[in-house]
Amino acid sequence: MLRLNPEGYLRIPQADCFLASYAGGEANVAVSLSNYGENASFVTYVPDNPLGQSAINALRHWGVDTTWMMKGGERLGIYFLEKGASQRASRVLYDRKGSAVAKSSIQDYNWDLIFEGADWFHFTGITPALSDSLAQVCEDACKAAKKRGITISCDLNYRKNLWSKEKANSVMSTLVPYVDVLIANEEDAQDVFGIKAENTSLTDGVVDVEAYKDVAKQLKSRFGCHYIAITLRGSISASVNDWSGLLFDSKEFHQAKKYQIMLVDRVGGGDSFGGALIYALHSGYSSKEAIEFAVAASCLKQTIENDFNQVSVEEVQKLLAGDGSGRVQR
Repeated sequence: MLRLNPEGYLRIPQADCFLASYAGGEANVAVSLSNYGENASFVTYVPDNPLGQSAINALRHWGVDTTWMMKGGERLGIYFLEKGASQRASRVLYDRKGSAVAKSSIQDYNWDLIFEGADWFHFTGITPALSDSLAQVCEDACKAAKKRGITISCDLNYRKNLWSKEKANSVMSTLVPYVDVLIANEEDAQDVFGIKAENTSLTDGVVDVEAYKDVAKQLKSRFGCHYIAITLRGSISASVNDWSGLLFDSKEFHQAKKYQIMLVDRVGGGDSFGGALIYALHSGYSSKEAIEFAVAASCLKQTIENDFNQVSVEEVQKLLAGDGSGRVQR
């Protein structure tokens, strides 16, 4: 979709122009994977007009295969981002109703062709939130992927501005049983499935890791996913966050190092975590190595403007080796 944001930290009512870029949960993941050298394809519908073509070009620029970015429908979804600072929170406004992808249906996707040669399928909870038909498309894709032995990952990504908790619970309870690798942030399990982390106050920036271990166990027990990954964000302010993550591999828990980030653009941080985790698991990293890589990669992304992650494996490994000084590289 199209992302529009005022320059710097201007509020939307102050803006007399907006900066344009392209984004989307699964698109962000595809760009991350392409940056790491994976062959990533993005499946969607965009309108047959210059905006739709610009969205295709944006993914092509980062090496993503756009064969299945199909054209149809009337409009490209838009979101407006007002970046927060200090104690003022960032704000997102959606303008996605009636978008090309939201109006697509299961007849528009030939999964036999789309999944040819594929070994991993990723979707987020944002896609089925856009329309009932897209929820059916996601279920059809999961069934087709499972039939072919393709690994399935899902980021719950609950968005209150797109659907209710009750609708999210109903739809995602149908989809998550297909999922091998489930990704969530601190609030998703509670918002979607009513699984609450005790002794945790996100408003106060207090994150109890033991409580999230219990959340992961409950998700595993209910849905049977092989891996449960949870990002752990301590929101000190809109400008400074603590950042870590937890991975449950059905046997052990693995917690990553915690980083303190001076945020440049936190939107897309969760997607960069998902993309890095997929890359690491797909590349044969151990569970501990995978969660460390995912957290370090997403830490770096949140220092980069716009949604797309633009860091390399080498840059992530450098941070993992302990070089977080930020000194100029000459």
